[in-house]
Amino acid sequence: MKILVAIKRVVDYNIQVRIKPDGSNVDIDNVKMGVNPFDENAIEEALRLKEKGIATEVIAVSLGTSANQDVLRHALAMGADRAILLETDAELQPLAVAKLVKSVADREQPDLILLGKQAIDDDAGQTGQMLAALMDYPQGTFTSELQVEGKEIIVTREVDGGTETLALTLPCVVTADLRLNDPRFVKLPNLMMARKKPIETINAAELGIDVNPRLNLLQVSEPPARKAGIKVDSVEELVDKLRSHEGLLA
Repeated sequence: MKILVAIKRVVDYNIQVRIKPDGSNVDIDNVKMGVNPFDENAIEEALRLKEKGIATEVIAVSLGTSANQDVLRHALAMGADRAILLETDAELQPLAVAKLVKSVADREQPDLILLGKQAIDDDAGQTGQMLAALMDYPQGTFTSELQVEGKEIIVTREVDGGTETLALTLPCVVTADLRLNDPRFVKLPNLMMARKKPIETINAAELGIDVNPRLNLLQVSEPPARKAGIKVDSVEELVDKLRSHEGLLA
C-alpha cells in the first residue's frame, strides 16, 4: 500500500496571531511556522501503518513557496520516505489545493490519501471532501480511528450525535482528527538527517491547473471585546437582570 499525505504550513498553534494594520489579513512576517496539527496526525497514522507492514511507502506533499520545505523535512524526520513540493506563490483556496493534490495522486497512484480534517489558519475543512469528489473516491472525514481490513479501510468518524463507522473501499481519502493518534516526538538527529534528504520540486504553474481564488477576503478583524460581568446580591436581583435582558427568562 502506498500512502500520500498532504501537509500544510501554518502559523504555529502556540503563537498569538496578529492582524495587519490595514485589516487585509493575518500578519505572518517573522512568525514561527509549523506543520498543521491535524496534518501531523495524518503523517503519524501513515507511519504507523507502515510500521505494521501494511503500507510500503509514505509520501508527503505540500503546496506553497520554497519555505514549505521545512514542513516537508519535518515529515521526513518523522519517517516519511519521500517529499514533494508543488511550488507556487499563489493564494491557494481549498478547491485549488484539491486540484493540485489530485495531480500528484494521479501520478503516484496511492492506495490511501491522508489529510488533516482542517487547517488551523482558515478552519475551512473542505479540501479532503473536494479531493474525494474530484477523484471519485470514497471518503472518511473527521476520523478518530482507522483500521485496514484487506481491501477496505474501516474508519470511525466524529459526528454531531456521537460516532459513525464506515467501510471504505481502496483507494480512498481519509481526513484525520486530533483523536486519531498522538504524533511522535521528532528527535534532533532525525531532523539533521532530514536536511540532507532530497525534496522533489514541481512548478505548480506548469501543471496547467486553474488555481484562481473563488472567494475574496474583504477584511480580517478581532472579535469584539467581551463586556465585563456584574455581581448581584441575591437570586431575586439575578432573575430581574435576566428578565430585563431581552426576555431571556420569558
